[in-house]
Amino acid sequence: MDYTLLIVAVTLAAGVLWGLDRWVWAPERLASLGPHARRPRWLDYTAGLFPILLLVLAFRSFVFEPFRIPSGSMMPTLVPGDFVLVNKFVYGLRLPLLNLKIVRAKEPARGDVIVFRYPVNPRLDYIKRVVGLPGDEVVYLDKRLVINGERQPLSRLPASRAGEGTKESWQQLRLENLDGRRHRIVLDPRLSPEVRPVPGMSAGQDCRYSRRGIVCRVPEGHYFVLGDNRDYSQDSRYWGFVPEKNIVGRAFLVWANFSNMKRVGRIP
Repeated sequence: MDYTLLIVAVTLAAGVLWGLDRWVWAPERLASLGPHARRPRWLDYTAGLFPILLLVLAFRSFVFEPFRIPSGSMMPTLVPGDFVLVNKFVYGLRLPLLNLKIVRAKEPARGDVIVFRYPVNPRLDYIKRVVGLPGDEVVYLDKRLVINGERQPLSRLPASRAGEGTKESWQQLRLENLDGRRHRIVLDPRLSPEVRPVPGMSAGQDCRYSRRGIVCRVPEGHYFVLGDNRDYSQDSRYWGFVPEKNIVGRAFLVWANFSNMKRVGRIP
């Protein structure tokens, strides 16, 4: 369900009723019933909620929005059941539904965890980590990441520190360093590094695929993203780049996980 569309529609309907009541119906009630005329109850529950709905819409559209993590593609950073807050003004303000940027701010940085509209189906929201910026050459061969000719540092971590969802003995936990920003990733040595693009959604001339992985040149206005659970993430390796216009905001805080409240307060 497109919750933004639903909230906009409900707010618009309540706003129309609020305007009619304020400038048409209220004066008629005052003229016929006098100063003690009361607004009908049905208007209290529709037009009366307009200011609250407008505030919620503005807050959700321009400030923060909650998202629930539905899959394990970002483990161990984020796990299924995490509710994260997304900063929607850090990259600039956009009009709801139209997604038109009206105020510019900073651009996504390498290592940011972002929420974006899935390019294959923009009605779905995805969350991944920014790896490649516009103009970058991103190489992911044999499960090693190289950006603009520089291999990104990757160090081994003890299996006991794998965290949620990574307890199987065959999983390998690594600490990756992207421009000084460190985060954990999970690798599955049993799986091949070969990448098979989504039919009809490959990155075309900007990427080369092989049994060892993928080599891409990120076009202007786009970003290359990966999941931290590298071998179990459908990301830019499979369906291409994230257009800047699809970016919703940056995830910055786990505010709830009702099956594991110890995760509250974690920063992606």
